[in-house]
Amino acid sequence: MTPREQLARGLAALSLSGLDLPAIAQEQLLTFAALLGKWNKVYNLTALRDESQVISHHLLDSLAVLPHLGTAHWLADIGSGGGLPGIPLAIARPEMNVALVESNQKKSAFEQQAKIELGLANVSVHCARVEAWQPSEKPDVVISRAFSDLAEFVRLSGPLLAEGGALLAMKGVHPYEEIAQLPAGWRVAEVTPLQVPGVEGARHLVRVERG
Repeated sequence: MTPREQLARGLAALSLSGLDLPAIAQEQLLTFAALLGKWNKVYNLTALRDESQVISHHLLDSLAVLPHLGTAHWLADIGSGGGLPGIPLAIARPEMNVALVESNQKKSAFEQQAKIELGLANVSVHCARVEAWQPSEKPDVVISRAFSDLAEFVRLSGPLLAEGGALLAMKGVHPYEEIAQLPAGWRVAEVTPLQVPGVEGARHLVRVERG
């Protein structure tokens, strides 16, 4: 199966959750997948080495959270590595501003190159540690994918979040122990199982809010 066929089949499965992407977005996703595969050989952007899994384990995994972003207009992707999930989300939601925050210079350089090559005017790249990043406007959603445990994510990212906003942590199995360690003043509003086409392991999205 070609990457194009794999993406089309995966998007069709995700469309059951309300996801419907125009052709131009699908082309951008395929271009991003090719860029990611090319750069990953040299710069070790992700731990995934099987290029046949880039569509499912990176792109579709990122896009599976789209129905749970609500009306977010300003999203920060913390510890975004190879631009995941931020770049696929920015492609799918061009009206949403997306900040990619990554402290590794090589990974940040890749994100900047992807932004340029894909023409993503709604993306900004910030080579900085989370605790040092000071945005002029606080995002209403802060998301992470394999960044840290929940307590650390909340400790570092909580100060960035706008009032009424949400922290979204992309996890594998249901993180019962991590949830139990949440700092005071924060609560888990929802834990949603995600069905990602082509990914067999468990996937969950944990929504954390003040309260």
